[in-house]
Amino acid sequence: MAESKEKKDKSANFIWKYIWRHRIAYFFGLVALFVVDYVNLYVPQYTGEIVDGLTDGTLNKDGLFLLVFRILGIGLIIMTMRFLWRYTLFGSCRKIEYEIRVDLYNHLSGQSTNFYNNNKTGDLMSYFTNDLGAIRQAVGMAVISTFDASVMTIMVLIKMAIYVNLPLTGLAIIPMIVILFGGVRYGAEIEKRFDEKQAAFSKMSDKVQESISGIRVIKAFVQEDEELKSFAKTNAYNKKKNLRIVSLMAVVMPMLDLLIGISSVITLLYGGWLVVNGKLSPGRFVAFTNYIGMLVWPMIAMGDSITSFSQGIASMKRIGAIFKVEPEIRDTAKTDNSITDLGGNIEFRNLTFKYKESLPEVLSGIDLKIPAGSSLAIIGKTGCGKSTIANLLLHMHNVEDGQIFFDGHDINTIPLHVLRSKIAYVQQDNFLFSDTLQTNIAFGKREFKAAPRNKRIDNRIVLNKNDSMEAYLEAEFARRESAADKAYDDLAEVQEAAKAACIHDNIMEFPKGYATMVGERGVTVSGGQKQRSSIARALMKDSAILILDDSLSAVDTDTEEQILTNLKKNRAGKTTIIIAHRISTIEHCDKIAVLDDGKIVEYGSHAELIKLGGQYAQLYEKQKLEEALA
Repeated sequence: MAESKEKKDKSANFIWKYIWRHRIAYFFGLVALFVVDYVNLYVPQYTGEIVDGLTDGTLNKDGLFLLVFRILGIGLIIMTMRFLWRYTLFGSCRKIEYEIRVDLYNHLSGQSTNFYNNNKTGDLMSYFTNDLGAIRQAVGMAVISTFDASVMTIMVLIKMAIYVNLPLTGLAIIPMIVILFGGVRYGAEIEKRFDEKQAAFSKMSDKVQESISGIRVIKAFVQEDEELKSFAKTNAYNKKKNLRIVSLMAVVMPMLDLLIGISSVITLLYGGWLVVNGKLSPGRFVAFTNYIGMLVWPMIAMGDSITSFSQGIASMKRIGAIFKVEPEIRDTAKTDNSITDLGGNIEFRNLTFKYKESLPEVLSGIDLKIPAGSSLAIIGKTGCGKSTIANLLLHMHNVEDGQIFFDGHDINTIPLHVLRSKIAYVQQDNFLFSDTLQTNIAFGKREFKAAPRNKRIDNRIVLNKNDSMEAYLEAEFARRESAADKAYDDLAEVQEAAKAACIHDNIMEFPKGYATMVGERGVTVSGGQKQRSSIARALMKDSAILILDDSLSAVDTDTEEQILTNLKKNRAGKTTIIIAHRISTIEHCDKIAVLDDGKIVEYGSHAELIKLGGQYAQLYEKQKLEEALA
């Protein structure tokens, strides 16, 4: 337990590499901040000298103007230096926020399927919003407040002790000691409560996201009131955790103001007594009151910085824990980086697979050879393992060595980026992005490659030591602006793919044609249109291997026949795997595998399987009868 806690505490250390990257800006910013604090010390002193000089009659006109000009000069220095520290320190914390957000997205993009099965969307979104905001405050305003409060306090106390009065300065230190010890306890408690608040916010975000995504189901089952009650409960929990922070701050901040007020009253009374008894000049007393005013800000800033640091550290630990998560599916020492291309020859050798050790086998003893350029159909009952085969071919789950081969290469030796770039996949749950139809169809054709000196591992861009993600992205965006990299936006190419998928005519019926915006997850188009758009996207990728996972279920038989005819023409010489429930979808394939309970029970061509008179033949007769009845 102690070891895990220690590891958890170290999860916030990732922030130092970002701060170190901007160390020069931080250095000049803190130097500018120091200059502001230092020259500020002389304003009360010069003000006191003016008061004493005018009171004693020892200050002439020239001396008065000299002191006034000094104060004005200090004001000019403060203005310049304040701009410099704001530009460097605030600019750095914004850049750090940007860099962490990009790196976090890059890290999450390389995570395996199980990671997203175990982490909710709302929780992940909170890392990009609230947590990054808290980190920005911690590496920005909290650093400024802490440095300013520490340096200002020390310099003001030294100046008060030397220029004004040592015993008087001693009184000013008393509340600061109380604030210091109280702040340590306050910081630990606020960090704990902020961590709970972030968890509550994640839960609420996930509830909102889930409800909005499932709004059609909610309306169809008339569950609006029940969902409102459920959300109100989640929202109330979020409010409760936020109020725990507010209530703590509501107690601590007024107490801080009270301590500052008591300190000011005591020191002012004692200082006034010293002036009355001639032990302190009026000018030095005025300077002293100004110094007391200068101490108010550091005391307040100390409370704010403790709050910001505590919240920032809690968020750093949450994001740091995510950065430490390694993808289950990744390039390893087995990966052969010399493999850069795949021809489409696939072989299964006694493939056996289960999702977890505690679960039964999904696939057992699968032996198949799919020659490059051929077509294979997989058919079987729901839950027999058809989609699992597709996911394993994409290396979405790990398999043991020696079970799946591409062109003679074990799947575990093929770089993930190479493998997936050579496979076009149309999944059961067709997904379209909130963008135009043209962009959705051209999605797989986009090129966004790492620069030659950088690498891509586990679908993540891994930069060299001297590179920054910001510089890389700027260079990549500039590269894609060139005419040569706009080929994937070629409307004629998109239209060819759409015609092959029999969606072109439907698209042209829309008022904006291919520029039609698709709603979130493609909700503004029909199921058949979404399915055919996904097929067009896969066809435009023009990969060596195409996998269609029950991708023609939402189209009528005539459209299905036309798509299959186009597929046969466009996929000549390339490997195609079709997973389906309807025999009409797969009867043209070179070979057909019938799956039952994770095993291949029949294998052959359509004619061979009909002649065999087994499950396939029975299913064929049943579907023919259904068509006749229809």
